Amino acid sequence: MTISGKSFQRQTENFHCEQCGFFVAGNGYTNHCPHCLFSQHVDVFPGDRLERCGGLMEPILFEAGKERGKLTHRCVRCGFTGKNKVSQEDSFEALLAVTRKSVAKL
Repeated sequence: MTISGKSFQRQTENFHCEQCGFFVAGNGYTNHCPHCLFSQHVDVFPGDRLERCGGLMEPILFEAGKERGKLTHRCVRCGFTGKNKVSQEDSFEALLAVTRKSVAKL
């Protein structure tokens, strides 16, 4: 699989969410906490772990789609934004909270 001209590098890693402390069992495609939806700014290209920022990525927008939808995250340290697919394990309540928060800003 090629993304943005670079090869996707699957990384199967477990982690504790830095935002809420939830233990996340990674599957190689996991890139955010299914409990609070926060991520961490660690990749330049998906899976490479070359980004030095390391800031928390706050979920700021949920977009429903044909399949599962997408989350937009913004790094609280450097402002980088990126989109990621929603996982079946993601908390429905957390997705609703992101939606409510983004609508309230309009």
